[in-house]
Amino acid sequence: MMMGVDIRTGNPSPGNIEGGLSSLEEKSLGAANKSGSRPLQELIDYAQPPTQKGLVWMDTPGHDIEQLTGMVAGGAQVVLFTSGRGTPTGSPIAPVIKISTNTPMFEKMGDNMDLNAGTIIEGIESIQSVGERIFAEIGQVSSGKLTKSEILKQHDFGIWRIGPTF
Repeated sequence: MMMGVDIRTGNPSPGNIEGGLSSLEEKSLGAANKSGSRPLQELIDYAQPPTQKGLVWMDTPGHDIEQLTGMVAGGAQVVLFTSGRGTPTGSPIAPVIKISTNTPMFEKMGDNMDLNAGTIIEGIESIQSVGERIFAEIGQVSSGKLTKSEILKQHDFGIWRIGPTF
């Protein structure tokens, strides 16, 4: 509101609404739920490096490319990007492992997503098992395996602007 603009005009996005979200608060609760159950260690500003180990939240915009750029600018060397809608995004600086939160989307966009975590909600795999698969994927990507966004050359970059530009 400091710029006289209501953030609710762009959030949740049309894709979020189509996917079932009704409000920005509901979107934020989903994001908080995905962070796990460990204690929050630190809150940091956009593009700032963490000074603590563990769960750290960065103040980023809700738009995928801008938040991705901020995380990489803050020092992320491998990004885990969860998506329920299949956002086709990547980074020119760090590999982005895209994780589908539901199997139907993974099946439709398998050429764009790296891992399917929809098996949790289906009761096929446990959170622990999927976490182990994600951890193994981080190791493989860190050892040179290309992510789907790297293969597809999804080199997105966007800097968060606060305030009007002329």
